[in-house]
Amino acid sequence: MSRAFDALSALELRALIVARHISPVELVQRALQRIEETEPHINAFAHVDATSALIAAREAERKVLAGEPLGLLHGLPVSVKDLLAVAHMPWRFGSWTEGDRVATFDCPAVERIRAQGGCILGKTTTSEFGCKAVGDSPRHGATRNPWDLSRTAGGSSAGAAASVACGVSALALGTDGGGSVRIPAAMNRLVGFKPSLGRVPFFPAAATPSLAHIGPLTRTVRDAALLLQAVSGFDPRDPHSLSDPVPDFLKACERPLGRLRIAWSPTLGYAKVDPRVLAVAERAAKVFNALGCEVEEVSWTLPDPHPLWAEAFYGGVAQRLRDAMTTCPDRLDPAVLPFLQAASRQSPVGGEVLAQRRAGVDQALTSLFAQYDLLLTPTLPISAPPVGPSIPEGHEDRDPIGWSYYTYPFNLTGQPAVSIPAGQTVEGLAVGLQLIAPMHHEALLFSAAAAFEQAQPWARELPLAHL
Repeated sequence: MSRAFDALSALELRALIVARHISPVELVQRALQRIEETEPHINAFAHVDATSALIAAREAERKVLAGEPLGLLHGLPVSVKDLLAVAHMPWRFGSWTEGDRVATFDCPAVERIRAQGGCILGKTTTSEFGCKAVGDSPRHGATRNPWDLSRTAGGSSAGAAASVACGVSALALGTDGGGSVRIPAAMNRLVGFKPSLGRVPFFPAAATPSLAHIGPLTRTVRDAALLLQAVSGFDPRDPHSLSDPVPDFLKACERPLGRLRIAWSPTLGYAKVDPRVLAVAERAAKVFNALGCEVEEVSWTLPDPHPLWAEAFYGGVAQRLRDAMTTCPDRLDPAVLPFLQAASRQSPVGGEVLAQRRAGVDQALTSLFAQYDLLLTPTLPISAPPVGPSIPEGHEDRDPIGWSYYTYPFNLTGQPAVSIPAGQTVEGLAVGLQLIAPMHHEALLFSAAAAFEQAQPWARELPLAHL
């Protein structure tokens, strides 16, 4: 199989499988070959299970040849972030504190990937317990950006993004508690989709269940719709799980956009943004004017909800790691430990008080969406920083996720948000544009993102052409 196949979308690959032009076995073998070629440079995988991936591929091939019904993800190579349970694979959260733990079951999203014919290649790297917006962990080291190996792939879904960007995984599943799908998407010229809270069931519960979302990282908008379609739906094991019918996300990608009213906010009122990044994102936002929408820069500001988010996020992780923080603090990421320790020293805040504080953020967004259909912002204040520092230069007053000013507010509100490639700086570094919709309006996001993608296609170029 040639390098040209690495640049095809998941939907294109599935069509070739259905037409019997390529075999699922050939496709998975090619993915495994790409892992061997790229891992010494990228470090995207915490664990590779070639045997089980090939078993799934052979079963997918059998169904094709037998003329049996085929799933949405039939025969496609998929990777899963190491914060999620995949039966018989390591489940280490990027941390030495988990020892050699192996999952004994599949989480709901993985169950659905298998049921739809996906072939799971293995587990991808994550920052320890998802606590950083850059892509390194004590357990697995640094994951590098395929577009520039001197720079981070972003976090915490680092390996998920890198595996898709360099043509290994057709699709990748990540998690997002403060931006962890959207951040690496922006840094790797990918689509990173955070659905509404509960759209994809999260079980077992995350350390921060009211902030945690599961979402796709893909090379195209329609691929994100495909994977989200496959893994969405009610599951009683997750108390946040949505019981309403799952919209048709792929159909939404074909829907005419219409004359939407769109709010463009360069800073949300508080973000410190690199002017080079802002210029690229602002040009991208204006593309929606050419698509027939009405884009308006808004003076509306959101009081920075970072203290509230950090209290919920780092407080939840600190509770999860309370024993490790006492017995083996030296095994935890030294860049994150001080923030966990500070969170553990804070007096517990009652759930009712937290709900009241979060309601203020919800009300601010509800007010905005009473006037506008969508909100646009840059995804990140900077392009991908160099590998090494946990907090980029110029943002040292923030915590290891708090410098991603634009992403964490929408974990507090639970609203759907997507990062799409906006372009690149003069230095050739990727910039993302973030689109946010009202709660449960993922279909609107897919319509808008797909229209933008058609106007500004980005998916055919691959990094590391020499590998």
